[in-house]
Amino acid sequence: MSEQQAMVCIVDDDASVRKALRRLLTGAGYTVETFASAAEFLASKPPTAPSCAVLDLAMPGMDGLELQERLAERDLLLGIVFLTGHGDIPASVRAMKHGAVDFLTKPVDEDCLLAAIDAALVDQHIVAENRDANARVRDRFADLTAREREVMERVVTGLLNKQIAGELDISEKTVKAHRARVMQKTGARSLAELVQLHIAAEMDDG
Repeated sequence: MSEQQAMVCIVDDDASVRKALRRLLTGAGYTVETFASAAEFLASKPPTAPSCAVLDLAMPGMDGLELQERLAERDLLLGIVFLTGHGDIPASVRAMKHGAVDFLTKPVDEDCLLAAIDAALVDQHIVAENRDANARVRDRFADLTAREREVMERVVTGLLNKQIAGELDISEKTVKAHRARVMQKTGARSLAELVQLHIAAEMDDG
């Protein structure tokens, strides 16, 4: 799989279904790869661009729900759409709770499938953008010195410069200098923005 190109990955043990879905999706302009089993898909090179996997629910060996769980462990930019040959409410609930975009029955309505794939790709692009934004925040904070980080940790809790100086046993002038460099390095234009960036960095680390 291309490292930058979005893919639609079809995982279904029925060759006729794989063929029909490939024809439909390539005709709609998607780049498509097909796999005859969950194991075959897991053994392939994972997509790094925001992509979508269309998974059959009932397959020999590892079924679609088990595959969904394995893929979640890899933390890929991969939206999941399920196809099933029969209605299965418990399975659909489980799939949706674990983040599936849709749960469709065969024979699938073409418009519904295309809409579900589009929704999955949009969701994954948003996830990718958020990851990029969080990475930029982490990079900003990584440039802080140990002392600047100590000052920042106290600034975001609302302590005044005088209080910070007392806690760290440094002068207020030094606190102001460190505080100014923190604002410069993080790109924060206000205390409120610094707090938001700090929260975002902590959430991403967690």
